[in-house]
Amino acid sequence: MRFVVRRLLLFVAALFGLSVVVFAALRILPGDVASIMAGVNAPPEKAAQLREQLGLNRPLAIQYLDWMGALLHGDFGTSILTGRSVTSLVASRASITFPLIILGLLIALAIGLPLGCAAVLARSARVRAAFHVLAIIGGAVPALWSGLLLILLFGKGTGLVGILPSQGFPMDGWTTPGQALLALILPALSVGIIVGASLMRYTRSALGDLADSGYIDMARSCGMTRTQAVLRVGLRLATPQLVSVIGLTFASMITGVMVIENLFALPGIGNGLVTDVGNRDLIAVQSELFLLAAFFLGVGLVVDVLHRILDPRLKSADTVSEVAA
Repeated sequence: MRFVVRRLLLFVAALFGLSVVVFAALRILPGDVASIMAGVNAPPEKAAQLREQLGLNRPLAIQYLDWMGALLHGDFGTSILTGRSVTSLVASRASITFPLIILGLLIALAIGLPLGCAAVLARSARVRAAFHVLAIIGGAVPALWSGLLLILLFGKGTGLVGILPSQGFPMDGWTTPGQALLALILPALSVGIIVGASLMRYTRSALGDLADSGYIDMARSCGMTRTQAVLRVGLRLATPQLVSVIGLTFASMITGVMVIENLFALPGIGNGLVTDVGNRDLIAVQSELFLLAAFFLGVGLVVDVLHRILDPRLKSADTVSEVAA
């Protein structure tokens, strides 16, 4: 409990620091925020009206406190362009982005974990080298290039085997789950292949360090084969490290799918954020950036707690440190 409380306090402190950074970042832009949102050729009266409407003529400290007070009550502001609340905008976009990330991560796990284990278990030096080259090539492929290649191969109307939609998302959303899932397959493959190559390298590195350790030797002395020892003992010992990598990968994929969402015309969080920035809807951008930052920190908090639970050695090390102190 002491560890969790300490992490929660750090989480709250980091959220406060990020809120200050996000708020200040949009206030230090060249020129006036209201003038930027109104447009270059807008008359001064429109900028003044917008400044009054958004409360931008008040002191910065008051603006920040009002914004934080609204956030604490679940009010993330209103989009100037659409008139919709930022909460509903983010929720509708998240219903596309998060399923895309989860599906891409599942594909990455299906690729990275088995191939990483196979690379460690391979006895031939040539086979290990082939896995190494495959991981490097897969990780070096740009997401834009892999997406275009998949569209040319499997996209309806343009691909050699046109079986999957390559543009847009159903207007009905997830009320038609079959069509919605089909719309995400090609984008998820584009992300999953690249992330899978990275997970393959991490898995191979984590298991490779354990393959020649005393843990594996002890397991083999109990009658296990090398393959059984690596998969049953080595993979279990490497689980805390892999959980950390997978959790941080999941968080980073939110920004990583921006290119994919634009390529496949998916109205997700990344695509929406780029659109809001381009349309100068800076009040919506301010809350969206804060929500993304809070999500990153939340995932980091969950990963820390899971790592602590899965690896008892961390608890033992802290106990020894406390006794020594």
